[in-house]
Amino acid sequence: MNVTFDKTSDVTGKIIVNVEPADYTETVKKELKKIAATHVIPGFRKGHVPMDQLRRRFGKQVKSDVINDVVYREVFKYIQDNKLDILGQPLPLDVKELTDADEAYTFSYEVGLAPKLDLEINKDITFPYYTIEVSDEMRAEQDKMMRERLGSQQPGEEFEDKALVKGVMMELNADGTVNETENAIQVLNAIVGPTFFKNADETAKFQGCKVGDKVVFNPFNSCNGNEAELASMLNMDKAVAANVKSDFEFAVSEIIVLRPAEHTQEFFDQVFGADKVHNEEEYTAELTKMIAHALEGNSNSLFAADVRKNLLERCANAAIPVEFLKKWLISRNEGLNAENIDEEFEKMREGLLWQIIKGQLMEQLGVKVTEEAVLANAKSIAYNQFAQYGMTNLGDDVITEHAKRILANEEYREQIVENVAENLLYDAIRNASTIDNQSVSLDRFKEIAQAQ
Repeated sequence: MNVTFDKTSDVTGKIIVNVEPADYTETVKKELKKIAATHVIPGFRKGHVPMDQLRRRFGKQVKSDVINDVVYREVFKYIQDNKLDILGQPLPLDVKELTDADEAYTFSYEVGLAPKLDLEINKDITFPYYTIEVSDEMRAEQDKMMRERLGSQQPGEEFEDKALVKGVMMELNADGTVNETENAIQVLNAIVGPTFFKNADETAKFQGCKVGDKVVFNPFNSCNGNEAELASMLNMDKAVAANVKSDFEFAVSEIIVLRPAEHTQEFFDQVFGADKVHNEEEYTAELTKMIAHALEGNSNSLFAADVRKNLLERCANAAIPVEFLKKWLISRNEGLNAENIDEEFEKMREGLLWQIIKGQLMEQLGVKVTEEAVLANAKSIAYNQFAQYGMTNLGDDVITEHAKRILANEEYREQIVENVAENLLYDAIRNASTIDNQSVSLDRFKEIAQAQ
């Protein structure tokens, strides 16, 4: 078998594969013998079908399958061995009609080539990096959130923010009297959280109420008619609850209020781990680090946007195999055709160009995605998931196990690998270029991001 390459332009080429009978005849015979051993053919015992009969019945299809497999593997081997930087996948230029005879064939495949871009990253190139300053307001808000998360629920006498109200709910008639008919709705163990109602007017009806008071409100309005929430509040089936729009009288028997945790050693240990924080000064320092770490993702995202914009502008006039890519995209997507490909391709052009840029920069800067880096990224995702529920001091073994479960999902894994590749690339660009570090307020950062 002979494979050659003909470069037809700066960004296109043709791979030509010459196939001789010796390249496929033995494999075809083996495949036909497998058929004889596994198929029941009328008039013949299994495994005793003459080769001429096998060729007559199955030869052309088997030969086609074998040659297609051999040729395609050789095409990709040639691409790999010769380090051709192709875009998309090879497209056959013609369709061969195979005969029963053992003869030579020539197959041709069109390929699109990535243009060689001028993408050198060095210290002469400067990118801005904006670090968001941690303010007193941020610290106060984070402290409040953690104290509430680790706080306790206690009986209270008067309603206050985020309190839960327990009691008995009685359906009312249109004139405001209690419905005492057989079908009247009564909820004897009712519990509501007025602060979280979707309707502020209904929330306001509970303001100032005390244990022993009676509050008239409308459950349907409180959740804007959400069937699931209404059914839960009235303790009934969703289909029935959807039609309940009357007012109810809520006899308050108990008010459960949230008391934020105090700054005790137990609190410090719960937030940051055992014996890591011992006083207010250390607590403030660790709190600042926590917030800064959370904000770092925003800084990295804006840096990535700046870098991407810069590189795309530098390569805006790069020649790419447009017509080839259009044909390739049509071959892969049922929704694309000759009528709409021009419009759709323009939407994809920037993304395709970025993939070329990214690939060449990763090669230039020696960026490689390792399994360790993938696991580390998954562990970061796992940590953030636990942190959302206030679980910030879990052991590494717990985080690692959860990360491995995340990576077991192939779709998630693919996304994580892609994210790791881009993060490593941006890190490499930061190391190779000059960084203009700027510390800005959150408001200023938002202005810069919006402008970007």
